[in-house]
Amino acid sequence: MAGLIHIYCGDGKGKTTAAVGLAVRAAGAGKRVVFAQFFKDGSSSEINILRSLPNVEVCVCGKRYGFFKTMSPEERERAARDYSELFRLVREKSAGADLVVLDELISLCNHKLVPEKEALEFMDGKPPELELAVTGRDPSDAMKERADYITEMKKLRHPFDKGIAARRGIEF
Repeated sequence: MAGLIHIYCGDGKGKTTAAVGLAVRAAGAGKRVVFAQFFKDGSSSEINILRSLPNVEVCVCGKRYGFFKTMSPEERERAARDYSELFRLVREKSAGADLVVLDELISLCNHKLVPEKEALEFMDGKPPELELAVTGRDPSDAMKERADYITEMKKLRHPFDKGIAARRGIEF
């Protein structure tokens, strides 16, 4: 069976949630899942439950650099090194996996913390049976051309616009 490529993108809430749902579904079917999360430190609620599931391996950086726009040049350099290393590790772990989720890979490429060329090479060279899901805002045309599924989350309303902070267990 051929593995397909999924993109969950857009400015709305739900990209990571959709990817987590796919990972849970695959694990529930006995598939081996590698779930990698970038731009987050591994403390979000979805990571806690994924870690408890059989067949799911979670890979996170363990450091939180914050939003790209608030990073200093030095923090950007460290983030690029750490995220590139995590991406390399996940590529290695993908051998034998049924599903790989790369949460925020699109953002890494957009901010040049991981060269998009490397992401595209991974997409092009993945084993034919590997299902791959990537998330983030504004995927490039090159990424979209490789995708079999593209789901866009569009924000119509969000509590943050009213000053309501993200809530544990709901937004993270």
